[in-house]
Amino acid sequence: MNIGIGLPIGDPGQLTNWARRADAGPFSSLGLLDRVVYDNPEPLAALAVLAGATSRIRVQTEVLLAPTRDTVLLAKQAATIDRMTGGRLVLGLGVGTRGDDYAAVGADMRTRGRRLDEQLAVMRRLWSGADHGDGVGPIGPLPSRPGGPQVLLGGFRPAALERVARWADGYLAAAPLPMVADLFDTVRKAWREHDRAGSPRLVAQVSVALGPTRVVEQARDALTDYYAFTGMADRMAADMLTTPDTIRAAVTSLADLGADEVMLYCYGTDPDQVARLADVV
Repeated sequence: MNIGIGLPIGDPGQLTNWARRADAGPFSSLGLLDRVVYDNPEPLAALAVLAGATSRIRVQTEVLLAPTRDTVLLAKQAATIDRMTGGRLVLGLGVGTRGDDYAAVGADMRTRGRRLDEQLAVMRRLWSGADHGDGVGPIGPLPSRPGGPQVLLGGFRPAALERVARWADGYLAAAPLPMVADLFDTVRKAWREHDRAGSPRLVAQVSVALGPTRVVEQARDALTDYYAFTGMADRMAADMLTTPDTIRAAVTSLADLGADEVMLYCYGTDPDQVARLADVV
């Protein structure tokens, strides 16, 4: 099983440092969160920089709020990063739950699920090299990976889980450990019902902070602020894993559930956590 690092968003200027350290270590992916109305780096722009600063590690959006973006430009941006990195982009997509993110870009939040379905159909067509349609030709570049970058979808509702089987290569479970087994099973069931070949790629996230007390406290404060809108931020911060033993146990449990990759999400900005986590995994 692969282990990735979810990058902290509190200090964008430090992210290339994090990325180079992770690229030299045992980690498989760099993940980056997405919000519009928040003090975070835009993930595609940031990951393009980080991909240029690294040589082997994947760069992964977790999850990009696709319905807040123009579909054609999103397809072109993703294909460009994928092509220029030799296929290292993983496009994690979702719809989000924050109304202000949609209001800021003038998008309709009420139709975000339907819009994501439409976007996925258009992007898959464009990544194949087909014409855009209505007299508009193809929009390049072609991605490095045939059919486009690997696509993961996040979400919890039945429609979101079924969407994985229709459009995606796998599923991203940003959920507490007790929920993951049912989510994975639902995705696998939908995959079979849609007669998809092989198996979906299954990725899980856990929030971690490893280091001195100040590192853990900063991480908890950052996570609490980021998720304040959910009403569950304090509980989420309390569930953050802060010791080698609890991190190893969570990784083992998720591996037993069939996870192909576990993303260790860091909210504290101390880049020395990369080495500490490398020692754990």
